[in-house]
Amino acid sequence: MLRALYDWTLRWSASRHAGTALGVVSFTESSVFPVPADVLFLPMCLARPERAMRYAAIATVASVLGGVFGWAIGVWAFDALARPLLELYGKTAAFDALKGQTGTWTILAMLVTSGLSHIPPMKVVTILSGVVAFDLKLFILSAIVARGGRFFLLAVLLRRHGLRITAFLEAQMNRIALGLAGAALLAFILFEVLR
Repeated sequence: MLRALYDWTLRWSASRHAGTALGVVSFTESSVFPVPADVLFLPMCLARPERAMRYAAIATVASVLGGVFGWAIGVWAFDALARPLLELYGKTAAFDALKGQTGTWTILAMLVTSGLSHIPPMKVVTILSGVVAFDLKLFILSAIVARGGRFFLLAVLLRRHGLRITAFLEAQMNRIALGLAGAALLAFILFEVLR
């Protein structure tokens, strides 16, 4: 099933409706869809580097809106919508484990790492944020920073370095994301201590 979704998503990257498809996949990835928007975003930026920043904007806005939708599912429709989806994707145990570790700092760190590297999956974190009633304004701000940072950084690198950078990014994205999340967390802690 995942391979069919992956192939379907990849076909959209070559379509004249690629921007719309990117928006739809970015929105749904943040709440229900198992295939990351990168499957469309990367080939689109490589094929049309002059549109990379436009694609980054589409992906960021749609992803943040999809995250808000996931948050709303967590607040108002967890048992009706989210639990069956988590069971379908085999993520119920991961979700329950994350729920047991919640707190403002934990959710914020998960939003940043998820937004940058998909660890843990974005849809799990957005729904969890709603379940624990994480502050919506802070949720939106962290989603903009993490998702926007990811898409715009990728857009700049792909415009400048093209195919040469993709192998490096695929191999090192998790380390880069964890490093950025650690730096952001350290900056926030320093800000709180010095305040």
